Amino acid sequence: MNAYQFPYLSPHQSRTREPTDWELSLAGAIEAAFSKGFYELDELIDALNGSRVRPPQGGKWTVETFTTLMHELGA
Repeated sequence: MNAYQFPYLSPHQSRTREPTDWELSLAGAIEAAFSKGFYELDELIDALNGSRVRPPQGGKWTVETFTTLMHELGA
């Protein structure tokens, strides 16, 4: 019999699928920005633009592209 696991202990309990390679790259770029002390949205956008990760439609990150994407991803 499987041991019971408390759902709140699972960091991925709300996932409906595995993240794509691009989503994992974006998560890494966001974590790298946070680790450098960039916590404000404008700082995060600048850090993302300095990374190799581009928005799905290409071009540069903006507040609008980032917040729209986070809404779509359910973050």
